[in-house]
Amino acid sequence: MSKPINLYKDVVTGLLFTLGIFGFMSGEFILSTLLFGSASLTSNLDFKGSVRA
Repeated sequence: MSKPINLYKDVVTGLLFTLGIFGFMSGEFILSTLLFGSASLTSNLDFKGSVRA
C-alpha cells in the first residue's frame, strides 16, 4: 500500500500541473511556467529523507 506522504505528494503534483494547464490556456504564461516548475520539483524531490549536517 502507498504511504500517505506519497498520496499527498501525488495530489499536490497533480493539482499544480492542472492549475498550470488552466493558467496556460488563459494566457498567464509566467504563472503557468511557475506552476509547471513547481509540479516538476514536487514530483522529483524526495521529502521523506532526513537532513544531515
